[in-house]
Amino acid sequence: MRPSSEFFSLKFLRDPRHRLRWRVRAVLWIAAGAAGLAVVGFASLAELALSLFDHLRAGWQWSPFIVTPLIGMGVVWATRRFVPGAVGSGIPQVVAATRLTAMGRPVTALISLRIAVGKVVLGSLALLGGFSAGREGPSVQVAASILHFANRFLPNNRAIRSSDLLIAGGAAGIAAAFNTPLAGIVFAVEELGRRLETRTSGVLVSTIIISGLVAIALKGNYTYFGQLTVRDLGTAVLLPTLVCGLLCGVLGGLFSRLLLQPQRHPMWTLWAWRRAHPVWFAGGCGLMVAVLGWASGGTSFGSGYSITSQAIAGQHVLAWHAPITRYLATLVTYFSGIPGGIFAPALAVGAALGTDLAQWLGLSVDAHAWIALCMAAFLAAVTQSPITAAIIVMEMVNGHQMVISLMAVAFLAKTVSAQFGPELYQQLSLGMMPADVAAEAAKEVTAQAPAPPGKKPPPDTTG
Repeated sequence: MRPSSEFFSLKFLRDPRHRLRWRVRAVLWIAAGAAGLAVVGFASLAELALSLFDHLRAGWQWSPFIVTPLIGMGVVWATRRFVPGAVGSGIPQVVAATRLTAMGRPVTALISLRIAVGKVVLGSLALLGGFSAGREGPSVQVAASILHFANRFLPNNRAIRSSDLLIAGGAAGIAAAFNTPLAGIVFAVEELGRRLETRTSGVLVSTIIISGLVAIALKGNYTYFGQLTVRDLGTAVLLPTLVCGLLCGVLGGLFSRLLLQPQRHPMWTLWAWRRAHPVWFAGGCGLMVAVLGWASGGTSFGSGYSITSQAIAGQHVLAWHAPITRYLATLVTYFSGIPGGIFAPALAVGAALGTDLAQWLGLSVDAHAWIALCMAAFLAAVTQSPITAAIIVMEMVNGHQMVISLMAVAFLAKTVSAQFGPELYQQLSLGMMPADVAAEAAKEVTAQAPAPPGKKPPPDTTG
C-alpha cells in the first residue's frame, strides 16, 4: 500500500480543478511577464528618443521649431489613420474598456495588441519631437492590452472576469513603469476598478507584482526620479504641508479642468477647428511647445524625467519659471492629440513648484521636503488618486519620516482639486463609450463630484 502522503499528492495532481487553477495562474503570470517586458522596452525606447532629441537640439538649437511641429503632425496623422484608440494618455481607454467589457460590449477599439504597438512606437516618436508627455499612462494601456489578449488562452470565460483582467493589466503597467508594485495595486483599486472580485484578487495581485518584478530584474531596483533625502522635520513640516496642499490643489484642479475643456465645450471655435484640421492643429501645438522650450532654456521639453532627476540630485538648478513653462507645455501637448501621458510631466511640475517654494519660503524646511510634498500634491490634484500619488513619491524618499505628511498633502490637494470638477480619467473615459453606457457612467461620475460652492446637490429621488 502506498504511503498516505503519496496517495494524497497523486490525487491532488489528478484533481481537474487543481489543474485548472494552475493553468489560469500560468497564463496570467506569463502575460504579466510579457507586460513587464513591454513596459521596460517602452521605457528604453522613450529614453533613446529623448536622448536623440537632446543631441539634435545641442547641435542645432533652432531645430525644435522645425522638428517638433513636423513630428507632431506626423504622429497625429499616423495615430488617426492606423490606431485612433492610441490617442492621449491611455488610462481613460482602460477605464472605459473595463466598464464596456463588464457589459459584454466589444473593446477592440480601445484595447488591442495593435493599439499597444502603436502606443509604444508613436508615443516614443512624439518624445523624439520634444513634446511634454510621459510613458506611464500609455504603459497602462499597453499592459492592459497584453492581459486582455491573454484572455483567449484561459481555459474558460469564467476563470477570470475580463474586466478584472483589464484592471490587473493596467495596474501592472503602473507597477512596471514606476518600479512600484504597491502603487500598481493601489492604482487598480483607486482609479481603474474600485473593486476586485474576492475569489480572484490574490491571483490578480500576484500578476501585478510579477510585472513589477520583471521591470526590477531588467532595470534594477531604481527610484523613478532619484532619491530624496529628507531629515526628520517634526512639526516644522505642518505649514509646508498646508501650503503645498492648497497651492497644488488649486493649480492641479485648474490643470484637470483645462484638460476637459474640449470635451465640455466641443463647439467652441478652437476645438471645432481642431476636429476639422487635426494634423494642422498638431503642427501649431508643436510650434507652441518649441516656443515654450526656447523660453524655458529647454527645461520644458520631453517628459521632465531627466531634468527633474538632475534637479533632485543637485546637478541642475531650475529657473523660477520652470513650473509655468512645464505646466503650459504639458497642456499644449495633450491638446495636440499625440499618444502620451501626464504622470511624469505632472511630477515634474510638482518638483519645480517645490523648488520655487523652498527658495521663496524656506521655513527651516529643506528643498527635498518641499519637492516631495509638491510632487505628491500636484499629481494627486490632477488625477484625484491621492493614495497612488503618495505611494509613488514615498518610494523616492529615503526614510519613512514623511509618510504621514505625504498622505496628508495628497488628500488635501485632492479635496481642493475636487472643487474644480470630477475625476479626470473617469470624465475622459465617458467620451470613449457608446451614448447609453456613457449616460449611465456619467451619473456615477457626477454623484462622486462635490457640489459647486454655494449650491446644494440635487435631492436623491431614486428611492
